[in-house]
Amino acid sequence: MIERYTLPEMGNLWIEAYKLKTWLQVEIAVCEAQAELGYIPSEAVAEIKAKANFDPDRVLEIEAEVRHDVIAFLTNVNEYVGDAGRYIHLGLTSSDVLDTALALQLVASLDVLLQRLEDLLQAIRQKAKEHRYTVMVGRSHGIHAEPITFGFKLAGWLAEVLRHQERLINLRRTIAVGKISGAVGTYANVEPRVEAIACQKLGLQPDTASTQVISRDRHADYVQQLALLTASIERFAVEIRNLQRTDVLEVEEFFAKGQKGSSAMPHKRNPIRSERLTGMARIIRSHAVAAVEDIALWHERDISHSSVERVILPDCCILTHFMLVEMTNLVKNLLVYPENMERNMNCYGGVIFSQKVLLALVSKGMSREDAYAVVQSCAHAAWNQPDGNFHALIATDPCVTQKLSPEEIQACFDPTNHLRHLEQVYQRLGI
Repeated sequence: MIERYTLPEMGNLWIEAYKLKTWLQVEIAVCEAQAELGYIPSEAVAEIKAKANFDPDRVLEIEAEVRHDVIAFLTNVNEYVGDAGRYIHLGLTSSDVLDTALALQLVASLDVLLQRLEDLLQAIRQKAKEHRYTVMVGRSHGIHAEPITFGFKLAGWLAEVLRHQERLINLRRTIAVGKISGAVGTYANVEPRVEAIACQKLGLQPDTASTQVISRDRHADYVQQLALLTASIERFAVEIRNLQRTDVLEVEEFFAKGQKGSSAMPHKRNPIRSERLTGMARIIRSHAVAAVEDIALWHERDISHSSVERVILPDCCILTHFMLVEMTNLVKNLLVYPENMERNMNCYGGVIFSQKVLLALVSKGMSREDAYAVVQSCAHAAWNQPDGNFHALIATDPCVTQKLSPEEIQACFDPTNHLRHLEQVYQRLGI
């Protein structure tokens, strides 16, 4: 059964109400820090925590008049809190709230992505175990090369996703940063101790040296890491698409009962999930460009980054989440056809074993140049011929039979010769 993707797990982290909730979390954390340091009455903080609330529709209504989102939010919160509201936002600037709250959203999103990444890791690991010994042809330039196993191909995917897991864990530390340093970041009206206490309450680290904003290299790093991850998903998807081609058909996306592939051609079973993933990766890469361009702000801050981030950050997090879920389901339900792999591997009489024949001849004293010429001649004679048989041509070529016995020739066509060291790769990955 293919699991259905549902939006709320990630999507709810990027709705307006959740954003405003993080703003309120930051404001309350700062109030608590101010109270701990004796700057505002603890009774006022208790009242703020008991009464503070917001209505997203009311915030938008106020913003339509004041043209400032944070002021609109604070105005609405104070409608709930009353007189104690005068202690909210004391000594702060809007970016203290916006950037610190955004860090909370990005961390929460990253935690979800790490969970889904673990699901993908387990799906690939399991499929690699299942096909540890499923022999297939390896390809370079899209052309048959030498034997591998499908499990080995998946081992490469697994290693790549493990690297992404490490990158995202490191990224979590990079992005989990807040700033409560006031206008232009000088702490003129709010001291660093407030920032330290508030950030600790929020599970963040104070930024080392903020301006009025947290520098956007951190956010560009975030988007670029997601672009890298989704580029790998695209690589896997493109591989599935290629292996699903009718003339290859070594793997195939699961085709559900009742699913239709074409409005015109009833026979079609198209790799639509893989194609969808390929397209989505392009969107996230384009957002990585915008994120890098957001780094260059004027002086201590401007807001040219703000409009960009309202689009690219939710997009990147939600799309990456979808792609991880989709790829996990695709891998879990992937149809694998070992008989087609064997058929493709042995086309033209096993031309993919040419190097083994070459090396065997060299080991018997033939020069590499002469051995290459003999083997290439037989391979090209078999190539793209309806009855082409490289094995038969090699077995009857006098230059070969003078050097190799029939048993030695046969041994060159044994695919297990190519697989004997793959266990080391599997062991490194715990497969």
